[in-house]
Amino acid sequence: MVNTRRMKCWRHGKSLCQKSLLLDLTSGLEAVRGAIYTLSREGGPALAESPADSNVRHFGVFQFNPRTGELHKQGIKIRLEGQPAVILAMLLEQPGEMVTRDELVRKLWRADTFVDFEHSLNAAIKRLRAALNDSADAPRYVETVARHGYRWVAPVTSVPTAVNGNNVPSPNPPAPPPRAKILTPLTRWRFVLPLAALGAALAIGAILWFQRTEYFWRNPIADARFQTVTEFDGVQQAAAVSRDGHFVAFLSDRDGQMDVWVTQVGSGQFHNLTRGSAPELVNPSVRSLGFSPDGSLVTFWIRKQGGSSGGDISIWAVPTLGGQPSPYLEGVAEFDWSRDGSRLAYHTPGPGDPLFVSDGSRRSEDRPIFTAPAGLHCHFPLWAPDTAFIYFVQGSLPDKLDIWRITPAGGTPERITSHHGRVSHPVLLDRRTLMYLASDADGSGPWLYTMDVERRIPHRLTSGLDRYTSLAASADGRRLVVALTSPMRTLWRVRFADSPAEASAAARIPLTTSTGFSPRLGPNYLLYVSATSTSESIWKLANGAGTKLWSGQGARILGGPAISPDGRYIAFSVQQHGQTLLYVMQADGANVRMVTDSLDLQGAPAWAPDGQSITSAADHQGVPHLFRVPFDGRSPALFVQEYSVDPAWAPDGRFVVYSGADIGTTFSVKAVTAEAAAHPLPALTLTRGARHLAFLPGGRALVHLRGEIQHKNLWLIDLETGAQRQLTNLTPDFDVRDFAISPDGREVVLERVQQRSDVVLLDLP
Repeated sequence: MVNTRRMKCWRHGKSLCQKSLLLDLTSGLEAVRGAIYTLSREGGPALAESPADSNVRHFGVFQFNPRTGELHKQGIKIRLEGQPAVILAMLLEQPGEMVTRDELVRKLWRADTFVDFEHSLNAAIKRLRAALNDSADAPRYVETVARHGYRWVAPVTSVPTAVNGNNVPSPNPPAPPPRAKILTPLTRWRFVLPLAALGAALAIGAILWFQRTEYFWRNPIADARFQTVTEFDGVQQAAAVSRDGHFVAFLSDRDGQMDVWVTQVGSGQFHNLTRGSAPELVNPSVRSLGFSPDGSLVTFWIRKQGGSSGGDISIWAVPTLGGQPSPYLEGVAEFDWSRDGSRLAYHTPGPGDPLFVSDGSRRSEDRPIFTAPAGLHCHFPLWAPDTAFIYFVQGSLPDKLDIWRITPAGGTPERITSHHGRVSHPVLLDRRTLMYLASDADGSGPWLYTMDVERRIPHRLTSGLDRYTSLAASADGRRLVVALTSPMRTLWRVRFADSPAEASAAARIPLTTSTGFSPRLGPNYLLYVSATSTSESIWKLANGAGTKLWSGQGARILGGPAISPDGRYIAFSVQQHGQTLLYVMQADGANVRMVTDSLDLQGAPAWAPDGQSITSAADHQGVPHLFRVPFDGRSPALFVQEYSVDPAWAPDGRFVVYSGADIGTTFSVKAVTAEAAAHPLPALTLTRGARHLAFLPGGRALVHLRGEIQHKNLWLIDLETGAQRQLTNLTPDFDVRDFAISPDGREVVLERVQQRSDVVLLDLP
């Protein structure tokens, strides 16, 4: 009966949940009352009154009582509540043996609980490790068993004790009193009253449990009315809604180039506000469109064409009813006004995206209330309705992000979500209801999520093939506007020439799969990655025939595969079941083996020219660094000490180039020798987005992508002279995300992304 009620609760909302809960609690209390009545009328067995025994587990400097869930460190109580305490008890029950993730999930949540188990379990493990001052990289207590579960690795002693109130072993436990022989009315009530207290405690505990597991949670968009705003061809993205909900602005290439458009809801009329006057408007990593508090202006993020520094970024505005665009907040990357329009939160595009609070304008003397650590970003500032906090997204772009909050006076930020994924566009429907976009652990999405900021249990609201690329809300939280997109990824071939105009036209490569991306060229074959709704796989195209080399359920390929210098082996990194793994297989897909599972890998790997090791970026103390991973299975070693991703080795093995940290919308290309010493390069600063680097045969020239965030061409830089020239001249709608150079350097295979998107309104009841 309880399961049926829960399903109805999920469908029909809070009122039915409350009725169901009252029925369940009433039934339980009636049973307790019946038991009390029976005891008081008929008597019952005598109860032993000796203190309950428990085995306190001792490990290192800690003592843990599994009966009470209390953890002490050298006699001092350490805060450990709820799920982390349960996990600790389970691990200590069988030290040295693996406890599977499925076992932990079954213990922590009922089968009919609606929770994002993967994220919630990872968060509980992190809290347990924090309490024990333990590390996932070098575990002293809790070891991760890749793809399966966890194991307790420290020595444990179990000491039988009598609980004396301090969880300290009592040397002389008190003897139990003799068994009562005659049950007088007074004796009976000695049993009845504790049982009544137990019943009341059970009822209170049930209510608290239902609140902790969000039994009363209701999907805020369950009864929403959906309305498509744009139903025309092309790309529509970055949608925003005015505070009163009457106007919607969005970016669209309806007239050929990307422009700012606006419509009054329900009018069916659309107006191009910028008409080609703003050359670069697209930046999916920030909230690029908005409205002034009174709705009279549409604001938009802009970067000067060819800009390569933070000073080239500003916020401009154009009248909602049409007019001439003009600067609004110069040198600002994003902003948000408080609900009453009296205070302004904004960040600049400098290192760490410094976050400021002012009384309504940007002043040079303003001091930041927060700056993200080196290599990290701080985007999407959002005032709470009561101005008690400013919410923002912090982390490493593009997919190591979470939502945090800070008081307007500054201080230490507080983490709100634990996705560690592609998180963006937070909005608050009220003081506690947070809605945002986030990818899943397998990289799918982004999807629409919601969370009560006090209970902090994430709920995914949407599924399907469409991805959500933006989210905005009216001031009252009753009207939402989202941008939905269905991306199509295909592969194209272009032959190089002496000038871009002479380069051959791009020709689409026919594939046996529906999608193709992350291309890599080997001797007489093409590798690429394909995706379904549940997993990704590696394919090989040779002589017109496609062969699947590897696939994994729920797996996502990181970056793309890497072909060894002799063409015999393929290395690839995978994110699967919350773990990142580096694999190697033969070029025909045979003999797949895992090289390492001890790193939090990022991006594509790269073979060293001698074929004896693989270089890959991995998270190290919150910042990505390049590691060397020996091919023979020995332990990985830290290679580059600073922020470093996307490695590419020179063919002679003398040095490796890599991408440095993003600053604003740009990053620098750097190099180190095989001995990790700095190697000189011509100055090269590129725009965020696709950032693959590849050497031409001979190693004198480096091919890279240059241009806007979502439209780039291939360029070449001579590493000896610094001379540069453009290799391709692709049309504005040709969005390149990755590429591969043929072994002879005469042609390139491009990954093209085409978006089919719409803007949709959600009116909440």
